[in-house]
Amino acid sequence: VFTTCIIHSDTKIEHKIAVIVNEEMITSFDIIQRMKLSAILNRININNQNNQIMINNAVDELIHEKLKKEKINEYEMSISENEYIEFENNFFMNNNLEKNALIDILELNNVKYSVLKDFLENEILWNKLINNLYFRLTSVSDMEIDEIISKNPDITLEQAKNLVIKRQLDLKSSKMLRDMLNEATVEYK
Repeated sequence: VFTTCIIHSDTKIEHKIAVIVNEEMITSFDIIQRMKLSAILNRININNQNNQIMINNAVDELIHEKLKKEKINEYEMSISENEYIEFENNFFMNNNLEKNALIDILELNNVKYSVLKDFLENEILWNKLINNLYFRLTSVSDMEIDEIISKNPDITLEQAKNLVIKRQLDLKSSKMLRDMLNEATVEYK
């Protein structure tokens, strides 16, 4: 069951440029939209105690997203409408969300559906890029598989192998993003 939450964090705020990442702008409006989206998806109520943490997390996410988009564009990555729909459906299923209920909550909180769609498109494109760059470089050892199976006896051999590959790809993704962040020009306004 997805509960309704109303977040009032954008009242009386003048929207302006907040951060510039390699000449790409992030506005205060973008930050508020992402903060609300994150709060809704993670079922967190924004309050005085967590407001600044939520803002900081939203800024970090948006900076990472701008850097990912640069790399995605550099490699000219694209997805089909069917790939997006499948990814979106999996997202809703994996997060135990009902699409129409979520859209209603987004609208109730003045969050554009396009913010969620952009977020999901960026995720699938980034995953596709990382797979294209690094999948052939992954290798799975029997020791890694045995370790996973010993901790999760109900898991199949194929699932264990996929988990090892996913972990390796996640590490490559994190390293690439960290390197991009170290090379980026990030200017806080």
